[in-house]
Amino acid sequence: MPTPSKAAILVAPHAPLVIDQVTFPDPAPDQVLVKLFASGVCHSQLHQMHRTPQTAHRGTPAVFPSLLGHEATGVVVATGSQVTHVQEGDHVITTWVDRGAVEGAAPRSSATVQWHGQAVPAGPATWTEYALLSERLVVALPKEVATDVTSIIGCAVLTGSGVILNTLDVRVNESVAVFGAGGVGLCAIAAARIVGAYPIIAVDLSDDKLAFAQRFGATHGVNATHDDPVKAIHDLTGGGVDYAIDAIGAARTQEQILYAARPGGIGLKQGGTACLVGAVQELGRIDVEELRITQRTYTGTRGSLCRPDRDFPVFVRWYQRGQLDLDALVTQRYTLEQINEAVADLSAGRIHGRSIIVYP
Repeated sequence: MPTPSKAAILVAPHAPLVIDQVTFPDPAPDQVLVKLFASGVCHSQLHQMHRTPQTAHRGTPAVFPSLLGHEATGVVVATGSQVTHVQEGDHVITTWVDRGAVEGAAPRSSATVQWHGQAVPAGPATWTEYALLSERLVVALPKEVATDVTSIIGCAVLTGSGVILNTLDVRVNESVAVFGAGGVGLCAIAAARIVGAYPIIAVDLSDDKLAFAQRFGATHGVNATHDDPVKAIHDLTGGGVDYAIDAIGAARTQEQILYAARPGGIGLKQGGTACLVGAVQELGRIDVEELRITQRTYTGTRGSLCRPDRDFPVFVRWYQRGQLDLDALVTQRYTLEQINEAVADLSAGRIHGRSIIVYP
């Protein structure tokens, strides 16, 4: 039976989101319908909102109208006939990364909703009261675990903590610098502390955000408005960090992380690693000769090699033990009707940590 739902609809680039009713169809055999508890408000959605129909991002054109959001928690209200790992009544985390990716697997099923007689792509959208998505994007959440702040596990934690655990495999006493103390950067800082990294250097343009980063494990802060962050990092570490992470994706920070990583020595040791995590909207200029001469490594990640089936239970345990303080990380809550206010606050830099939408 079709399910009506309020949703935030992107009708045109740079335009306010429209709150209106859409209708979800019944789940396909491999899909799950989830009534949402909460959804994260991710900065990457701002980039999507500002693309135009003529703009293709790595070959993917902008589509209007469409639904947004990609990290949430909810309760399963219906499942397709082929779904076996969750059932009606289960609490779940939704995400945009395959819970157990297999090389060569068939593409995930897609979903659309009806809005005023037209089909609108729903994707893994979570700025809606309900979500209809492939069962490969749903991971069970124990019912005793909070369902509001855990909504950001599906992207912010996956990306930020995942880059420390999976992409870089950071070890005890290795040094880390994180450019950008927003939601993803703070999750990287928290994971670095959990695995025993030292020092952990946060880089941002705001003293308030740098102070906030200390709550999650930053041992030092560098305000790039006043100081050259590369020089400051070299001064703090005696030559550069083992891992420099760009959680912003700006052209300047893409370049800075290369030089923030320590250089290697010919015949002696490999240099440090620079890792691009933030969504890129403008390309920086990377000096490949610098890479060769200093034997540094420059890499990037989308999804941080995270496998939600394996990693989400780890992140939930960290939260339950007080190691990953999601209660502190989520600093602002909105209703769906306030989504344009949430977007404006995020765009203006008024959010420390991560904001979420909470559904009744």
